[in-house]
Amino acid sequence: MGGGLAACATPSSRDAAVTGVAVGPQFDRALRSKVKTVVVIYAENRSFNNLFGNFPGVKHPLSEVKAEQYAQRDRDGETVLRQLPTVPGGWLLKDQMVDGVAYKAGLQYQTNLPNGPFALKGPSGENLPLSLVTHDLWHVFYQNQMQINGGKNDMFVAWADSAAFTMGHYANTSYDLRLWDLASEFVLCDNFFQGAFGGSFLNHQYLIAATPPVYPNAAQSIAKFQIAETVSGRHDDPNLKPLAVSPKSAMDGIPKFGPSALTPPETLADGRTVSYAVNTMMPPFAPTPYKVGANGVVDFTQDSNAQVVPPQTHEHIGDKLDKRGVEWAWYAGAFQQTLDMNGKNTNNATPVIPNFQYHHQPFNYFADLGPGTAARPKRLRDGGLGDDESTNRFLADARAGKLPAVTFYKPQGNLNMHAGYADVASGDRHIVHAVKALRASPQWENMVVIVTVDENGGWWDHVAPPKGDRWGPGTRVPALVVSPFAKKGYVDHTTYDTGSILRLITRVFDLEPLDGVRSRDAEMHARGQAGMGDLTNALNLSA
Repeated sequence: MGGGLAACATPSSRDAAVTGVAVGPQFDRALRSKVKTVVVIYAENRSFNNLFGNFPGVKHPLSEVKAEQYAQRDRDGETVLRQLPTVPGGWLLKDQMVDGVAYKAGLQYQTNLPNGPFALKGPSGENLPLSLVTHDLWHVFYQNQMQINGGKNDMFVAWADSAAFTMGHYANTSYDLRLWDLASEFVLCDNFFQGAFGGSFLNHQYLIAATPPVYPNAAQSIAKFQIAETVSGRHDDPNLKPLAVSPKSAMDGIPKFGPSALTPPETLADGRTVSYAVNTMMPPFAPTPYKVGANGVVDFTQDSNAQVVPPQTHEHIGDKLDKRGVEWAWYAGAFQQTLDMNGKNTNNATPVIPNFQYHHQPFNYFADLGPGTAARPKRLRDGGLGDDESTNRFLADARAGKLPAVTFYKPQGNLNMHAGYADVASGDRHIVHAVKALRASPQWENMVVIVTVDENGGWWDHVAPPKGDRWGPGTRVPALVVSPFAKKGYVDHTTYDTGSILRLITRVFDLEPLDGVRSRDAEMHARGQAGMGDLTNALNLSA
């Protein structure tokens, strides 16, 4: 069994020639003998440019981008915008105070912005502090593809709800961002792309299953009004049809669209008619913002539950690990607190702080991890709260050397760096604190830690994603590899996506690859491209 699976999971010699990934049984033996624990810390919503655009050693620094690479076009796809349009609502949604300076909501601190990327500034021209919670930006499946525009990345402003804001980046990261220091010590991947187009929901699903959730017979279900209308009407058309009242120009206001949570129905080879959930839909089990029945499942006969996706039955990475007897778990910050609040509130309201996000626990969508299953309490763990090991189970287990061989950690909402409800500085501090706990762990000497974000959060990036499959990859995002085996002070130019994390886990633990990972690589190979890397190029196993 092992030899056959390893052959499926190991990169081909052709891929190795392009990516520099080591191949062969000797490398695999070294990898499996040295790496015993893989930890994934999954933060939120930052493009590579937004935080790391000018990191020393990156292949395509933001400072060297030419006008023809960044000039944004209007919605006709032809007209170059004369300047960046006004940002609706300004930089901030609420007044905030940082270091004694008052930052007022509703103001655009920089006006008459030229058409191109710009460093975010405050009202006095100072670098915008990382500790401010800015307003959120659209990060959705169809619009992300329309913004990327075939790799030209020239329609981010046109198909955004944030106008100029999408082109902003932080200029003070080199000395204010702790993750820069971590990247300087270990490995920064400067060619890593979000696995799926769009937002957090789909990218969390991609991280664990490499495919979107399925909604059977959506057109005859309570969710029928969630189905997208594409320009051509085809189920695989990446272009969402704007409403008739949508402004024709980005200079005249944000675009307007109808629902787009589900793709148009299609008939599969096995005869099933399905839609795929590509924008945020909620889990069928608590914690969820909808009432669950006595069986622990949302009632799919009630129209009010149309935002919920049915329990999923396709394989996820946990299933593959279970087949090999490898221990694993997902630690979700504030998971238990949210469960407790769901039980106390008749409307199942989300806690305001720490703002647990239901769709950030992707395993809570799967039938084999549903209420009453033996696997649920073992695999879906409460990450606890904050930076204190007395309240944060992930940190406590890390320090004690009790983490499963494959561990996912999702920080609580206000510590995940998501614009709109979290700031960069708090998440940055928390993540580096978590890495410090991991480095103090008895498991550290055999550990690989991947720190990344789920998706770009609507922020622009200039590097074209490679052509993959129907689902992605989307925009470039930052990713760090932290390990005793990580190359020191190295910028890795290998092409990766979120699925590369699955590729690494698959290779380390000699698993059968997930179908979604296999099919993306197959589509790339069919076009003469190398498949995605598996992060082993970031490692030095010779020491």
